[in-house]
Amino acid sequence: MKKIQVLGPGCPNCEKLAAVTKEAVYSLGIEADIEKVTDIQEIMSFGVMMTPALVVDGAVKISGKVPSVEEIKTLLS
Repeated sequence: MKKIQVLGPGCPNCEKLAAVTKEAVYSLGIEADIEKVTDIQEIMSFGVMMTPALVVDGAVKISGKVPSVEEIKTLLS
């Protein structure tokens, strides 16, 4: 099971990234634990300076933008 974290304080783009990520996971049919991280200190511990950001299994994959469902599917496959 993949561990996916959506980093962001709760802004509209952060919410959109969470929704797009859920759609990509559902579309691929993979098992994943999707967690929203809103704590600024925890976000900074990943070295992320621009939100939203997407972390997959501990590695930052995207930061500072909302990718398409297809882009996320590529990252997860």
